[in-house]
Amino acid sequence: MLRDIADHFGTPFHLYDEAGIRDTGQQLNAAFSGVPGFREFFAVKALPNPAMLAILRDIGFGFDCSSIPELVLARQVGASADDILFTSNNTSAAEFEAAANGGCFLNLDDITLVSKVPQMPDLICFRYNPGPERTGNAIIGRPEEAKFGLSRAQIVDAYRAAQARGARRFGLHTMIVSNELNGDNLIQTAHMLLALAESISKETGIRFEFINLGGGFGIPYRPDDTPL
Repeated sequence: MLRDIADHFGTPFHLYDEAGIRDTGQQLNAAFSGVPGFREFFAVKALPNPAMLAILRDIGFGFDCSSIPELVLARQVGASADDILFTSNNTSAAEFEAAANGGCFLNLDDITLVSKVPQMPDLICFRYNPGPERTGNAIIGRPEEAKFGLSRAQIVDAYRAAQARGARRFGLHTMIVSNELNGDNLIQTAHMLLALAESISKETGIRFEFINLGGGFGIPYRPDDTPL
């Protein structure tokens, strides 16, 4: 069929398997159906295609956005404030304004951003960088060399600063690996975040509403890859 498709659409073109995308997404939802409140947030940067985002929203996914164009794309397919986690780097005033205008979960990756948020939302999330305590993978690299995220020494102060500015609800995020096919690595990340959330709660008295394992479940791109 490829010659007919090329004659009709011209070249170059991208060809996506909608049935395969829906099946993979539904498998993910089914795998975590026993976890109350579980939800996948798809990283828009991975495929900023409105047609694909509409399919993923139909499956029930939320969206992880890192820029104003990604916020626009997510909202164009119907995403509301509860459907978007906004994780940006070196966030500008314009990005904070765009995030606030349509609403989202704000995920800060630097302690200095706490004072720069124009209006602290009721719910705030921070990105944690475990440094040398954990190893990444070939895509992400070594956590201690990453520019993004708060260290263990910073993170309690960050939540307290957010509390002082009016935050009352809290989340915790990390991104150690990407396209990971080793389930053990992801399980270790979940254990790490749960333990960290418990520790922060004891120090500050706050209660976490969610933890977010960023980075992405791996896809077996090659025939000899073992599915996650």
